[in-house]
Amino acid sequence: MTKPLPGYPSQTITRRRFINSCAACSACIAAMPLAGFNSCSPREKMRIHIIYSVTDIVQPGPDWPNIGFDFAPVMENFNTILAESCPEFEFVHSVASGPEAAENIIKLDVDKNTGGYIVFQLNCWNRVVQTVINTEKPVLYVDYKYAGSGGFLVYTAGFIRNNTPNLGFVASSDMNDLVKAVKQFNIIRRGGTVSEFVEATARIRRDLTPGPGGRDYFTDELTTISPDECVKRMKVSRILAVRDENSRPADPLMHIPLEYISFAVVNEAWQTADRDEAHHIAEGWQQKATDVIEVPFEELENSAAMYLGMKQVMKQYDANAITINCLGGFYGGHIHAYPCLGFHELNNEGLVGACECDIHSTATMVAFNHMTGGRPGYISDPVIDTAKRQIIYAHCVASNKVFGPAGSENPFTIMTHSEDRQGAAVRSILPVNYMTTSMKINPERKEIIMHRAVTVDNDPDDRACRTKLCAEPVGDIEKLFTMWDRWGWHRVTFYGDLQDPAYALADEIGWKIVEEA
Repeated sequence: MTKPLPGYPSQTITRRRFINSCAACSACIAAMPLAGFNSCSPREKMRIHIIYSVTDIVQPGPDWPNIGFDFAPVMENFNTILAESCPEFEFVHSVASGPEAAENIIKLDVDKNTGGYIVFQLNCWNRVVQTVINTEKPVLYVDYKYAGSGGFLVYTAGFIRNNTPNLGFVASSDMNDLVKAVKQFNIIRRGGTVSEFVEATARIRRDLTPGPGGRDYFTDELTTISPDECVKRMKVSRILAVRDENSRPADPLMHIPLEYISFAVVNEAWQTADRDEAHHIAEGWQQKATDVIEVPFEELENSAAMYLGMKQVMKQYDANAITINCLGGFYGGHIHAYPCLGFHELNNEGLVGACECDIHSTATMVAFNHMTGGRPGYISDPVIDTAKRQIIYAHCVASNKVFGPAGSENPFTIMTHSEDRQGAAVRSILPVNYMTTSMKINPERKEIIMHRAVTVDNDPDDRACRTKLCAEPVGDIEKLFTMWDRWGWHRVTFYGDLQDPAYALADEIGWKIVEEA
């Protein structure tokens, strides 16, 4: 039996029941309509086609929510609840892994009097909704939290920017919010316009989003340096970017020197790291962590050797920041340990270890690390949940000294990297009731995007990345949906209210602040 979906009403469903409801699962993934889901419907019912944007019924590789994740009960749960809650509609169901599969579904719908579509983004980057939007029929686009959220945010922002006329969207963990949005298809059923449907879904979403909590938060004794001093320190910093097998010079980012080095440089430093010292560091991590879950001690030693290797390379190149294409390097066999725990330790020390060779986020971390006297930035893949009026910052790397190397520590657990259940990563239980500032630079446009939020919780959900810091945005949560296509998914979160220091730094270097909330 499966567990109830987080945030949704309980449904007792087995994977066998879902698979048996399909005429053939392989035909589903080929994008043929799913058989066996519909009973005969009265002719007055409006036909709505639900399309699940997903790579496979069981997640075949590393991606959100995680390898091996079974989507069968998820889809069956949605199907059952919508059929029971919206009996005025006839729902048909399909799955599609990409544009070609989506096109095949649309072709089969031509003569079937389909009134509209619901597209669930179950994996992050499958491009299905783009094809469905082109039908010009009303489309309700739905994020399945901690699964398709990256693509959902980026694609939705693009649709908003392009004034897409037939898109409504839902980003809520409350199934009732989804049901109420689906009910707006009654506007079409009664002869209304697509624009009226879109306006109604937006109104429902806004009305169901809680208002600002006005919560109190702890006073943060944040001390910052002057903008000109910050720029001086940025100019004598150095970022090492490990993207591929090539080493090459690069132009500075936001006045910060940048140099690309090869996987081989890091791998050699890992190979030659002192294994006795790595053993000692691994013991320290094991003792400090509240728990170590499904990570053997040998993997801790391996991660510690990677940490020592990265420090050696940083010393060799006189750098205070390193960012590595960790997934590409690990899956390609170029590196043999995840750098997650090493990044965790570097950030605790006042240095910068940054994920995924994201040089813009790394430069953001360097700049405001200097500005705040060593506070670590936390790169994340954000998720928006309107039901709780929250933005959730999710990643498998996080410091546990958010107030800087001399500040207090918060608890952390060592776990596998979430997407592939390999290596060693961190779930940091970050402090709540503090103001944070999330930012990212864009040197081409000379802009810094920024929003602030008050931390309220840490979500232990097993889907997606290990650390999930929940926060209530300061400002307009609806505006938070509009920028992801221009800035990408990552944001860098710092503890403290850095609004004024960020504006001062931008003024110093002739850049612009873009407030996204």
